[in-house]
Amino acid sequence: MTATLTPETLLSAYAMGIFPMAESREDDTIHWIDPRRRGIFPLDNFHISRSLRRRILAQPFTITTNVDFAGTLNGCADRPETWINGTIHALYLALHHMGHAHSLEVWEGTDLVGGVYGVTLGAAFFGESMFSRRTDASKIALAYLIHRLRAGGFLLFDTQFLTPHLHSLGAMEIPRADYRKRLETALESRADFNRPGAIPAPQLVVQRNTQTS
Repeated sequence: MTATLTPETLLSAYAMGIFPMAESREDDTIHWIDPRRRGIFPLDNFHISRSLRRRILAQPFTITTNVDFAGTLNGCADRPETWINGTIHALYLALHHMGHAHSLEVWEGTDLVGGVYGVTLGAAFFGESMFSRRTDASKIALAYLIHRLRAGGFLLFDTQFLTPHLHSLGAMEIPRADYRKRLETALESRADFNRPGAIPAPQLVVQRNTQTS
């Protein structure tokens, strides 16, 4: 199946609720994943602690979108163990050129120090991976991403799995059947990741989601 895998096939898989992974960078085999319990980010439940709020308001980084998708993809794969093999790398680059994969980048000067990327279909955003080379860079990327998804009219932010890090920021786990109902609703709607003006002032990013801790 790997030899005939196309970007269109990949989009069809997302629409069915499944996504691809490889065992490692060197493994050419693509495995299709359909978790019994799915991680999602409720778009009204992103947790921003007081310390992260202060960090965002200090504006230590510059935020962009779709400026360096390839660099973001490479940053996510730049770790000792990764599920992003050559086939997956090429497929997501192709989806980006088709307008179905997007990145949000975090810059320190001219250095790409963090980011997140994912796939869009209808009003669903399928978060694929993120990376951080500076303290809080990935958290700040998620805060800006959540704001962008809200502004663009998205209904579903799929994180695939629930990690302790994502859980601390407000992500949750739901059964497969519940996920597929939410996915169906999102696919019947339309959203726009590239909506103008979706890189907001830091104050707008933090104002709805600040915790007391």
